[in-house]
Amino acid sequence: MIEQETAAAGGVGTRDGESLVPRRAVTLVVSGALVALLLLVMAMVPLPYVVQQPGPTVDTLAEHDGEPLITVEGAETYPTSGELRLTTVSYLGGPGFRPVSALRALGAWLDGTEVVLPREAVYPEGVSREQLEDQSSAQMTSSQTNATVAALTEVGYDVPMVMTVGEVAEGSGADGVIRPGDVITSVQPAGEARSDVADFADLVGVLDVTPPGTVVRVGVDRDGMAEVVEVTTTAPVTAPDVEAPQGSLLGVGLLPDVELPVDVSFDIDNIGGPSAGTMFALGIIDTLTPGEMTGGEVVAGTGTVDLAGGVGAIGGIRQKLVGARRDGAEWFLAPAGNCAEVVGHVPDGLRVVPVGTLAEARAAVEEIGTGGGDGLPSCTG
Repeated sequence: MIEQETAAAGGVGTRDGESLVPRRAVTLVVSGALVALLLLVMAMVPLPYVVQQPGPTVDTLAEHDGEPLITVEGAETYPTSGELRLTTVSYLGGPGFRPVSALRALGAWLDGTEVVLPREAVYPEGVSREQLEDQSSAQMTSSQTNATVAALTEVGYDVPMVMTVGEVAEGSGADGVIRPGDVITSVQPAGEARSDVADFADLVGVLDVTPPGTVVRVGVDRDGMAEVVEVTTTAPVTAPDVEAPQGSLLGVGLLPDVELPVDVSFDIDNIGGPSAGTMFALGIIDTLTPGEMTGGEVVAGTGTVDLAGGVGAIGGIRQKLVGARRDGAEWFLAPAGNCAEVVGHVPDGLRVVPVGTLAEARAAVEEIGTGGGDGLPSCTG
């Protein structure tokens, strides 16, 4: 009897020479084992998701591995200070990479700086890692060309170009009307005057004030012959959480043949995509103009830039804000089309300034550099 009472009170006793373990202890051990097994399964089972997280930031004014990120030859350059940081997003679980586990996805979901997305929302079905890398590299090269043209134009250079059509969007008003290889020479919306197209800015300047669905007479040089075709414009397509730009599109992809008056090169690896364009362009402008545009401040940002200096919206803006603040930025230039998306997601100590053009971005940096940044507009009011 004493032995039984001791077993009940202390948890262990004997009966006929055998150990007695209370049911509660057995239950706890079994439950713990099941939880451990569940966690192990969660750590191993791959899911069709990707994790979007803050990536590295890079100062476009700095040297990397002993070489300046931006090198300009054929024009006078000037020393500067401060930082102009391009921002990036990293993805886990893409094609050709280790899949995201359930446990990793759960951790990302609980982490306020990361986002879990279905893989098909980020990557086209069937695309390979090599194809993605090629596409990302091509986008980076294009963004550098656009940034160079926009920056040189912004500081006063004349940049001649030939507006050659590279592709035509299927189902657009240009489909079957404009052909790859055509050179666009003029544009005339219905009821408006004809405008010659000598560069990308000429074309964009007209289309930005032309409503979607407008019939536009487009002058082209086709195999050496001048022709005029009629195209019905379409509305720009953006992500659901990105504000759509004004104006309309012809439905063609252009391959401008650009004649650069100054040689600009970039030394940057392991970063792709088009969203560094605005910060590249600002780095070129700062290099080509006297004085310290940033005034020693750390300014980060993002946004595509087109040949006419228009700043376009991008993805992953919230993660880029986190990366910028992590790396010391107190100012962030965001595309105006992303402004609504950042509200409620700005890290403490970071001021987000919306910009719609390269000229606005330059003016904002110069204002920050002179100590007047508090007077700039903010995405958060």
